Amino acid sequence: MPAEPKRPTLEEFAARPLLPGDYYTTPEGYLVFTAQYHQRRGFCCRNGCRHCPWNFRAPGPAPAGK
Repeated sequence: MPAEPKRPTLEEFAARPLLPGDYYTTPEGYLVFTAQYHQRRGFCCRNGCRHCPWNFRAPGPAPAGK
């Protein structure tokens, strides 16, 4: 079985430049990372990102009255 490639640390990945298509800005001025960016990063941060290619959704608040 081939060895799993070494995943970069967050610091190593953060040192890489952003590429065209890695993000867009909303009309409010927020920077939003795209699925392309997340796939290049290579792992899910489990923060419920808008364009998560792993479809992770952070648990929402509990329904009222429960």
